[in-house]
Parts: sequence; structure tokens; C-alpha cells
Amino acid sequence: MDFPWLTLVIFLPLLGVPVLLVAKGIDDRSARGIGVAVTVLTLLASIGMLVQFDTVAAGNQLVDRAVWVESLGLQYFVGVDGISVWLVMLTTFMMPVAIFLSGGITKQVRLYIAASLVLETAVLGAFLSLDLLLFFVFFEALLVPMFLLIGVWGSTRRIYAAVKFFLYTMAGSAFLLVGIFVLYVLSGDELGRATFDLTQLQQLDLPPGTARWLFVAFFVAFAVKAPLFPVHTWLPDAHTEAPTKGSVVLAALLLKTGTYGMIRFNLTLFPEASSYFADVIAVLAVIGIIYGAIVAAMQTDLKRLIAYSSVSHIGFVVLGIFALTEQGMSGSVLQMVNHGLSTGLLFICVGLLYDRTHTREMSEMGGLATTMPLLAAMFLLATLSSIGLPGLNNFVGEFLVILGTFSVHEVLGAFAALGVILGAIYMLWAYQRTWQGAEKPAWAHLPDIGRWEAAAMGLVVVVMIAIGVYPKLLLDRVNPATDRVVARVVCADATTFGTDGSQVLAAPPEAEAPAVEGGEDPGRANCDEAFAPGQTTEEGTP
Repeated sequence: MDFPWLTLVIFLPLLGVPVLLVAKGIDDRSARGIGVAVTVLTLLASIGMLVQFDTVAAGNQLVDRAVWVESLGLQYFVGVDGISVWLVMLTTFMMPVAIFLSGGITKQVRLYIAASLVLETAVLGAFLSLDLLLFFVFFEALLVPMFLLIGVWGSTRRIYAAVKFFLYTMAGSAFLLVGIFVLYVLSGDELGRATFDLTQLQQLDLPPGTARWLFVAFFVAFAVKAPLFPVHTWLPDAHTEAPTKGSVVLAALLLKTGTYGMIRFNLTLFPEASSYFADVIAVLAVIGIIYGAIVAAMQTDLKRLIAYSSVSHIGFVVLGIFALTEQGMSGSVLQMVNHGLSTGLLFICVGLLYDRTHTREMSEMGGLATTMPLLAAMFLLATLSSIGLPGLNNFVGEFLVILGTFSVHEVLGAFAALGVILGAIYMLWAYQRTWQGAEKPAWAHLPDIGRWEAAAMGLVVVVMIAIGVYPKLLLDRVNPATDRVVARVVCADATTFGTDGSQVLAAPPEAEAPAVEGGEDPGRANCDEAFAPGQTTEEGTP
């Protein structure tokens, strides 16, 4: 039996929970030490997973499977591909950084760290689940620790923000649960045995009307979690009231479960419906890009400004997904990682700044770069990354999204590019108002960040620069998986439907290419591969 890398990565954070909750005599410093140690071990395990990952294979790798109730089709089924592998790495990388820099938390620290570890397990499980019911369990499990992080350790209006977050996401998830069980029933009728297995469900031959209704059910849940305009209103409140680590996790990790779900489930299970709704969703994404940027520019609270910038950046991710091009899809996955790094670092900087000034109002700041040059430098680097400066990580993702969109929707691509310009305006304006100008006497005594804080934040900066300079490291693993998803949607879009609802694959655009002499038509081979069952492997090879 192969080593269960994915199971180890998912559940390793939970090892610290009983120690934190049961053991006596653990002070706050020791609790943070346990949290950092456990999350660093999880990071090391995820690096082991990455080493085993095959960059060529497009399907699921390092699969762990265990049947729970065979008669009901209940199983534990996890796997990783080029879409999820970097989201797992992002999660395991940002968690120890966020816990280490959570020194502002002084109330119930042990419970705070324990909730953070449970949250990491839930997020990792959501990214790696290949069983719909298992995914739903993890997808909902992350609500509880996130609710606690906001509601217990948040700011003045924390209860309002926590309840709003919980109600919005729970309402969206109700649609997802209905969709999952409808698919379960339909699989029993068509496959002979009801199942939640994603690799089996993607072989269902659904009538277009049924597929489109199910697409909507899944999409609503993921759009709320992302969040996509106009179901985004819970996000600014949650970000503003959450503690620093809560905002980091929310921006860097939790939002990505929504956009990841769109790729993993909407596009994979309902490729024809994805093409059918693509234009409408792309328009919503562009509205979110422009709206988020304009509203961000109107904010006076620095943390709320960054929160609305997330609405704009998530619009880029969704636009790349539903451009349904290889460049757009790969850029979207890359942008999920990039947003987690740059926005996560911005929230860390704001949290450290708030711990010192006890205000987030930019009108009360100014000249802080003189007092805290290291923290100002970190904020500037995160700002330049967020606005897409060439040489930093966000540039590559946004460029691929805009390029992939412009090749099929020139107008939407142009408006997305406008969002980049607006982003530069409000982010540089925020930096100028906060850090530049005359030094205010009230802040002259404030300490800068220490060596260890600078080192932890410096690790994030190093990764941001590495991705900006050499994105091929990520794209080599992302492209095979995203190309397969795009091919599946394109081929389904070329499918015609008979009067009985059955699908007949017409010749897709790729199939018009001349066949290689003595071989198979390359376009048809791509479509056959896109609709091939499952593709899972224990050892990372097809």
C-alpha cells in the first residue's frame, strides 16, 4: 500500500487539538508554539505530497480511498491534481505564518489556535475530496471554526458579521446539498448503483434541462462562498470584524473553496451547462471587478478597503474560469494562489498596524513609514503585488486571465483591464495616505515589526517574487489539469441533443484539424480523453 500522503496532510492539524483543549498548564505562548509546530509539520507533509506529484499527468493522483457503506455508496475518497495541488500548498504555507503573527490575540488563545487547526483540516479536505458528500462535509465544517474566529475574537460588530457570514453561506449550501442528492438519485437510475463518486458522476448522460438546473444549484453555493457579485455583501463585514488571522484565512483560503468548486464540480459535472451560462457569469465577474474597485476607492477604513479589493480580485478568478480558454483557466488557478499571498500579506500588515495604532482610519494615519519602515516596506510590496506589478506574482495571473478573456470577449477583456488600472489607483492612494506625508507626533513612539515578524512576512514576499519571476514552476503542474477541463467543456458545447435528451458528440472545433498520417484525429483524441472515466492513480502516473 502506498503512503497515504493526502490523508496525512488533511488530518495532521487535528493532532494539536486535543493537546490544546485537554492538557493543563499550557500558557498562551506555548499554545501558539504548538499551533506553529503542527502547521509546520503539515507544511512539510504537503511538500512531500508535492515531491510525489507528477507534472505530466492530468488526472487525480496519490488517491486514498476507503469504502464506508458499500450499499449506500458512502466512501472516503481523496485525490490531488494540478488544480488543487497549489491550493493545498497555499493553505499549508499561510497557516503557520498566520498563527505565528497572531500575537494580538490575548483572549482564550488555546481555543483560538484549536479552532484554527480545525479550520485548516476542513479547508484541506474540501480541496482534496473526490466524493461529493465528503466534500460537502468539509465544505460545511469550515463554517463553524470561521464563525468562532469572527464571533469570539472579532471587533465591535463581530456578532453581526459572524451571523451574516453563517447565514449567507448556509443558505447557499442548501442548494448544493439538494443538487448533490439529485445527482445521487440520478446515478442510481443510470449507472445501476447510486454514488457520490465524482469520477463516476461525470459520466452521467444528463438531459440539458436537468444539467442546467443542477448547475445553478451548485453555482449558487460556490458564488456565495467565493463571493461573486451580487452575493458578496457578507464579505466586507466579515473581513472588517474578523481578527487578523481570521481575515488572512478568509481571504487566502476560505474564499478559494468557492472558486475551486466552480472548476471541480460545475465545469466537470455540467460542461454543456457551463458553456450555456458562461457569458452571463462572465458579465457578473466583470461587474464585480469594476464595482469592487470603485467601492474600495471610496473607503476610509484601510481594512475595509482591502476587503472590497478581494471582491474585485475574485471577479478576475471567476472571469478566467468562465472565459473557457486554456489561458484564462490556468490564470484563474494561478490567481487564486496569488490573491491568497498578496491579500493575506496585506491583512497581516493591517493587523500589525492596528495592534500599534488601534485605528484603521486612514485619515488618522500618515507618515508612518518614518516610524515603521520595515512594516511600510512589507505593505508596499504587498500593494505592488496586488496591483499587478511585473515581476511580482499577481501580474502573471491577471495577464493570463485578461489574455484568455480577450480572445473570446474583447469588451469584457477590456473592462477587466480597466479593473487593473482602478486597482492601482485605490491601492497606491491607500499607501500614500497611510505611510507617506508628514510624521504625526502621536505615532512617533510606535515600534516597528521585530526580526521574527519580518522573517515570517519575508517568506511570503520571497514566494510572491518567485512566482512573479518563474511562474512556469506552478503552470507546469496546473496546465495539464486545466487544459483537460477546458477540453471537456468545449467538446460538450459541440454536443447535440436528440429528442430523447441523449447526447451525440458532434465534431468539435479541434476535430477539424487534419489527422496525423497513420494515426488518430488529434481533436477527437482530446475529446475522448476529456470525457474518459475518472483517471485516478495511486502513484501519480496515468
